Amino acid sequence: MSSYGMGEQMSVPEQAVVFPGSTEAEIASQPACWLRAAALAREASPALPRRGERVAVVGCGTSWFIAQSYASAREASGHGETDAFAASEMPPARRYDRVLVLSRSGTTTEVLDLLGRLAGTAPTVPITAITADASTPVAAAAGAVIALDFADEQSVVQTRYATTELALLLAHLGQDIEPMAVGAAEILQADLPDELLRAEQFTFLGTGWTCGLASEAALKLREAAGFWTESYPAMEYRHGPIAVAGPRRVVWLFGPAPIGLAEEVAAAGGLLWQPPEAVLTPLAELVRVHRVAAAIARGRGLDPDRPRNLTRSVILLPR
Repeated sequence: MSSYGMGEQMSVPEQAVVFPGSTEAEIASQPACWLRAAALAREASPALPRRGERVAVVGCGTSWFIAQSYASAREASGHGETDAFAASEMPPARRYDRVLVLSRSGTTTEVLDLLGRLAGTAPTVPITAITADASTPVAAAAGAVIALDFADEQSVVQTRYATTELALLLAHLGQDIEPMAVGAAEILQADLPDELLRAEQFTFLGTGWTCGLASEAALKLREAAGFWTESYPAMEYRHGPIAVAGPRRVVWLFGPAPIGLAEEVAAAGGLLWQPPEAVLTPLAELVRVHRVAAAIARGRGLDPDRPRNLTRSVILLPR
């Protein structure tokens, strides 16, 4: 089994904000983690999908949304056909040149079940796992492992691990991570807008690779704050979701706004949120979502480190 660990450290502007809890500290560490992942991408390149390979990317929860973002970005950059699946839903008969497994814990039942099924197929497909711990069952079942142990978290809710994982994958596609890290550092230093903290509902919209980010943004607010959130491809917003637009309801865009959408949201009494960096560095904008989620959670008297009904890994007992 090939294993890849921490890369060289790179610099990022120091943060001026002091945060009170594990979640907030983990959120604040993201720019430095992304740059570290970008350096690691060069070392780990042999384990990552090669140009032209037909690739399946699988995960659960947050990892599934990161898989969606990477799959779209990989195809758009011309690296090859790429499908993203929830681990429980990967078609058993479909053949790929490589399977990329995303699992922070390395213990998720659905992922392990899928790896067991893949081990019984012929010809055997190469499997790479990206995880926070190279000693886990998922890592043991893969042919190559990339361990992002430097981005692991104490919190149940994923923030820095997920974005660091995506930074690694985007860097492997040739994207420059430094502007994303700088943008995130600026967002960490900025005040959170009152209109976001007072909102009663969020709809997140994305296009292309940012559709996965929109889904992940919605999940973060649901997990950390028990909040009413939705997510859609941006052009789908008019096909029903606009029905809930109104005062204190935010349409949060990752990527360009469809023509006329801002006017339609305003006419419905809603707020369209799209700062310039959301278009230029969408991954950095996800950091603002993380901060909003943590702030709303604490404002509601909730602990974003340990949300109700959630555990760090879903491990199902045999039946």
